Amino acid sequence: MARIVIFGAGGQIGRRITDEAIRRGHEVTAVEVDAARVKKLPRKANAVEGDATSRDSVQRLAQEADAIVVAVGGVDRPVHANAARTLVDVLPRIGDQAPAVLHVSSGGTLEDDNGQRLVDSPDFPAAERKDALDQVDALDVYRGARNVRWAAIAPPPRNLGQGQRRGAYRTGNDRPVVDAQGEIGISYEDFAIAAVDEVEKPRNRNRRFTVGN
Repeated sequence: MARIVIFGAGGQIGRRITDEAIRRGHEVTAVEVDAARVKKLPRKANAVEGDATSRDSVQRLAQEADAIVVAVGGVDRPVHANAARTLVDVLPRIGDQAPAVLHVSSGGTLEDDNGQRLVDSPDFPAAERKDALDQVDALDVYRGARNVRWAAIAPPPRNLGQGQRRGAYRTGNDRPVVDAQGEIGISYEDFAIAAVDEVEKPRNRNRRFTVGN
């Protein structure tokens, strides 16, 4: 059993990761910045208020944790990069017992066949560009960090949503995972399985990876 802190536990992805971790018997601290959302978190989790961009919150919640999952989003400010900066500042001060970080990234950080970032493509959805660029900055923060164990898991750039819990997925590095029909995508449920698998048995230490069905 691991002690897992999940920031953004009330979101579409964070809630599924929280549910999956609880399903597997982990001790979960589910964190939301909004008190109203804290009340709606799973009863089997230790639901608390907290902010991944707050040094005080991270310091307090990281002390007894084995892993921190960052699944925040849905705000106008650059929350992803700020959360990464906070974590890489606070965690090294805890020492050797500091938790590992799993950061939920963006499909926009992945590359096409020519090595171009998807977020830089003219076809990338304009409404998602600001968030994806924030995630690019977050990756840069982690990649420049010292004495922090981290991984970033990027969903596919499209076709991510509620669906069947198949219990199977494939992984990739810089490019989206493509199936035999040339399609990309994964359900929230299978994405959560991949995330908790990485927490339990890290295979992508200090790098970004992606998953798909």
